[in-house]
Amino acid sequence: MRRETQNLLLVLLGGALLKIAFTGTYLRYVKPALFPWLVGAGVVMMLLATVAIVRDIRAAREQARAEDPFAPPPSTGHDEHEHQHEHRTRSPWMLLLPVFAIFLIAPPALGADSIGRGGQQAAAPERPGDDALFDALPPGPAPLLTVSEFITRVVWDGSGSLERRAIRLEGFVVHPEDDPGRTQLARMRISCCAADAAPVLIDLAGPAAAALAATPPDTWIEVTGTLRAGTATPANGQVPTFDITAVHGIPAPDDPYEY
Repeated sequence: MRRETQNLLLVLLGGALLKIAFTGTYLRYVKPALFPWLVGAGVVMMLLATVAIVRDIRAAREQARAEDPFAPPPSTGHDEHEHQHEHRTRSPWMLLLPVFAIFLIAPPALGADSIGRGGQQAAAPERPGDDALFDALPPGPAPLLTVSEFITRVVWDGSGSLERRAIRLEGFVVHPEDDPGRTQLARMRISCCAADAAPVLIDLAGPAAAALAATPPDTWIEVTGTLRAGTATPANGQVPTFDITAVHGIPAPDDPYEY
């Protein structure tokens, strides 16, 4: 790979990292805590490219001053060799295509298609780090919980805090491939980046859920309802059933994942 190509690749890679960081697009790929690392990596790449470009320009000027201005031009055979060399080394430019794709195309966050196509199982709720009681639910007639927190409480909270308690949850619609008539509420949970994402799923039931059968997958909704006790079991991957009493559409959040 020629030095000019290397420098251009560094500039574009650094620019792509800074672009997705400052526009918030990086949240489709990694968790928010990695923001400073993305910015740092982008800045370092841009600095390295700048130093390399300045050094190459200075080296070219010094070489031009050192050359004999009356030296004969290269022979035709040498030109042909250079042309063949350039032709053989054209393939490294293909490395720039993914970088251009980041600038021109913003891939969407993982959603219903990745759940169905990947055949992923629901993410198992992690046991709390200690045996302390869960914090009290937020006040209000229907507090808003994340899907991960709700399922963790379903499995590990033995205090009965969710019994007959109205809860609000937000997520996107999923229709399982093996049962398209069923509707689930889903979120993708990641530990570091989208590569380790796993779905967190809840079965939706009740009269209000019947209207969701025709709702397209990946539609973001907020549902209000109550837990159907005893529905989350090891046999079904700890997927609880949620009897919903109200549902309405919401815009997709800037940060689509849970952690």
